[in-house]
Amino acid sequence: MEKQTDKVLEIKNLKKYFPVKGGVLQRTVGHVKAVDDVSFDVYAGETLGIVGESGSGKSTLGRTILRLLDPTEGQILFDGEDISNIGNRKMRPYRKDMQMVFQDPFASLNPRMSVGEIIEEPMLVQKTLTKKDRKDKVVDLLEKVGLTEEAREKYPHEFSGGQRQRIGIARALSMNPKFIIGDEPVSALDVSVQSQVLNLMEDLQDEFNLTYLFIAHDLSVVKHISDRVGVMYLGRLAELGPKSKIYDNPLHPYTRALLSSVPVPDVERKREKIKLKGELPSPSNPPTGCAFHTRCPEAHERCKVERPELIHYGDGQYVSCHLYTEES
Repeated sequence: MEKQTDKVLEIKNLKKYFPVKGGVLQRTVGHVKAVDDVSFDVYAGETLGIVGESGSGKSTLGRTILRLLDPTEGQILFDGEDISNIGNRKMRPYRKDMQMVFQDPFASLNPRMSVGEIIEEPMLVQKTLTKKDRKDKVVDLLEKVGLTEEAREKYPHEFSGGQRQRIGIARALSMNPKFIIGDEPVSALDVSVQSQVLNLMEDLQDEFNLTYLFIAHDLSVVKHISDRVGVMYLGRLAELGPKSKIYDNPLHPYTRALLSSVPVPDVERKREKIKLKGELPSPSNPPTGCAFHTRCPEAHERCKVERPELIHYGDGQYVSCHLYTEES
């Protein structure tokens, strides 16, 4: 499918901080900077993959974009409209165009509702279709995701993990959205099932002209489905660019370290593994300067005191590292 150039989503200096309470009076004594000044665009028809270690802020970013969490600062523009601070009533029309496929297909489906009721529920909330039209659409969506009409009367516990995730995808499609966030949608599935769900998502993207933000920690999964890739570290973007650039010519030391840990299927080809020092710092007390400098094998004095900005390196590739700034 030919990718379009229209922006579906614009994220500008987005922050999401969570207060840390302490003391007898439970006063705010600090903040967890889960998302810390992130900016990027998502274009119509593309898949932007977001990768990073656990605790990097990937899932919080996705939930903040959909306004499941309120942003602390920054702007979220959807189809050119600022939805950063609007209330729930004004947000409702946008909900049908922005959906999420959750990580856990077991926890994300209500066990007391039948599959038909789960898929139909968003249509009831938005009050867009008649009862017969809702039923017909549920059956059609089940077939689109590879399930039969008989599944409509069954309950989530009667299905496997892969089938439950197909149900979750059908629910996300029920309002004909433009934009879907996949929050690690295949990480809880067996490897043999992961490729089936990924292929399904790609087929549905072509059929329904969908735009994806695909969050994952598995670099091979992101490579399979994404057009562009953003690498997050401790709430910030370390690198962003076309998939070919990120995987063939990674710039940021963190990106290079992540890619070095991916197994290579060719036994003749050896890749030097880059070992990072220490553990991921706490987002409630991030290091000064570049947050990665405490683990970076190429860090120098400037990295300890000055935080690098995300700059355009060329050919659509952006990097946040002092190795690529003129002053270094």
